Amino acid sequence: MGKKLHRFFKPLFKTAFILSLVLTLAFSHADNALAARSGGRIGGGSFRMPSSRTYSPRSNMPGRGGYYAAPYGGGFGFPFLLPLWGFGGGFGGLFGILIFFAMANFLVQTFRRVTSGETEEANYSSNPSVSVTRLQVGLLAQARNLQTELNQIAEAADTNTPAGRSEVLQEASLALLRHPEYWVYAGGGTQQAKLNSAESQFNRLSLAERSKFSEETLSNVNNQLKAVLSKEALPGELDNPTRLISEGPGEYIIVTLLAATLGKCEIPAINSADDLRQALRQIGSLSGEQLLAIEVLWTPQAEGDTLTSDDLFAEYPDLKLV
Repeated sequence: MGKKLHRFFKPLFKTAFILSLVLTLAFSHADNALAARSGGRIGGGSFRMPSSRTYSPRSNMPGRGGYYAAPYGGGFGFPFLLPLWGFGGGFGGLFGILIFFAMANFLVQTFRRVTSGETEEANYSSNPSVSVTRLQVGLLAQARNLQTELNQIAEAADTNTPAGRSEVLQEASLALLRHPEYWVYAGGGTQQAKLNSAESQFNRLSLAERSKFSEETLSNVNNQLKAVLSKEALPGELDNPTRLISEGPGEYIIVTLLAATLGKCEIPAINSADDLRQALRQIGSLSGEQLLAIEVLWTPQAEGDTLTSDDLFAEYPDLKLV
């Protein structure tokens, strides 16, 4: 009887053990997939063109654009011309004709300037082309100094001014250029769009990158600085922020640069470290007058957080080895 029970329960125990093992592995994998991934973000800008320049034919010169009478009948006002044409003759009539041609020339030139000003204003307020550029760099996690530099840029950045946004791109590009020994992956490209649709294109790229973060633990967007204490940080890390962190061989840092610029501005196809270097120099040299909007995003941001090779291949499949 005992042997029969043993034979009956043995397959059940084995099945239960295998099932529990599978469930354990599945839930542990889910926990890893749902693990918090911190991210940093710096951004700002607007897709509205500056207010249109208006041209006015008026100037500070007396006698242009209105009636002006000299104290004793001189000048080029109406009272001066009336006696010439009404009562003058000979020399007076000839002088009046000359003045008439001078006035006609003045009116023609004024009309041309006004027409040119209207055309210029129409072109200035039209729907120009915009380049939306994305550049991504994957670095080995040993480049922890890069995270510190990006944190400092976020804390000090002025993202409300064109010069400040240009400086953010320049400093972030420089930070990446200073760590070529840690470059592993890269990718990017440029898309052309009209001004009225460029904002949507830019926002789509930004949201796609931000959705890869579980939490934005540091952000400075339009001069609104926000810092969130990472839930994954250990008390010991907070007490000693300079503690050395051991990075595994399969851990990375991903930095994304987004820029919307007026006109055509296209980075090269990135197939090597030289291509990446050229693209970083190009995007870092953009002037404030060209830039409409920028974003710099990086993960992980919080100290102690990691991005594994599995995460990298799952979230950034289009990156190439450089």
